[in-house]
Amino acid sequence: MLNTTNPSHRPVAIWLTLMAVLIAIMVVIGGATRLTDSGLSITEWDLVMGTLPPLSDADWQEAFALYKQIPEYERVNAGMSLEEFKFIFWWEWGHRNLGRFIGLAFLIPMVVFWVQGRVTGALKWRLPGLFLLICLQGAIGWFMVSSGLSERVDVSQYRLALHLSTALVLFALIVLQAVALVKPRGFAEVADPWVGRSAVILLAVSSVQIVLGAFVAGLRAGSSYNSWPLMDGKFVPDGYFGADARVLDLFERVEAVQFNHRTMAYAVMAAAAVFVWKALQAGEKRIAHMVGGAITLQVILGIWTIVAAVPLWLGLAHQAGALLILATLTYAVYGLTGRPLPRSAAEAPQSLQTQAS
Repeated sequence: MLNTTNPSHRPVAIWLTLMAVLIAIMVVIGGATRLTDSGLSITEWDLVMGTLPPLSDADWQEAFALYKQIPEYERVNAGMSLEEFKFIFWWEWGHRNLGRFIGLAFLIPMVVFWVQGRVTGALKWRLPGLFLLICLQGAIGWFMVSSGLSERVDVSQYRLALHLSTALVLFALIVLQAVALVKPRGFAEVADPWVGRSAVILLAVSSVQIVLGAFVAGLRAGSSYNSWPLMDGKFVPDGYFGADARVLDLFERVEAVQFNHRTMAYAVMAAAAVFVWKALQAGEKRIAHMVGGAITLQVILGIWTIVAAVPLWLGLAHQAGALLILATLTYAVYGLTGRPLPRSAAEAPQSLQTQAS
């Protein structure tokens, strides 16, 4: 149960927590659209009318005809039946409409809380900023989809990584704001500053790892080299670079993106071990166990996913695990860095207010 210091912020904290859950669901459904090849099934963007699915057989035939005009159908799915098209259509339609719902689920309560006088202090610019980021994420989503409608048979892995990264930044910021309404910064009150610093390092390394995972998804690299710990019997696979080695090979070759993701996982494990060790030394067992447990679970899911050649449910579980790590580390960094400070002038001790005046 949330217990905010300022009672008027309690509903805001609960609402932000629910928004974080909705965005997590959105990210997982986005992963499903990728794994099911559904992302290009709707070839147009209409903010209002796009909320309605095809309502008649003629509407379905029209939507299917539009899909038949793009390279993905011609080169990959030629001969697809209408029923098969409906399967991928519903994934993408659900993803887009959940995005619309999230926008409204953020905007309407924000306005209501503002009218009620619950939006005070820094919330007056933070909440509108988060809403603008939600809108930007929708635009980036269409920017990503448009990359696969003319020449490519899939979306650009660079744009997919941008789309996922923006979603994760939004998710982390909402989690951070929800926690900030519940607890003051540095609430763990750990004396050793290196505990907080190791948490920051772990968050940074984990964030890079998640983005590298987006490139694996973008190139469908998880469908190859389905063994662990070696890749086709080698630590570094053949074909890491092309005939003419380029920097872009790091992000455009299946061998490279999967190797990079695997290798960064070892760095995450090492950083996690250091953090857990430092946190336990400082007596912060709860956060140490939370972070250590989340990363251990994710490592198991990652190995299982690659060995099983990325079945849908396991791929989505692995993606959900990344969100769990991000939320846990955001909480840890907030609680282990800085020092407890008043969250607004209204909540500052009277002595501080007197000095300020």
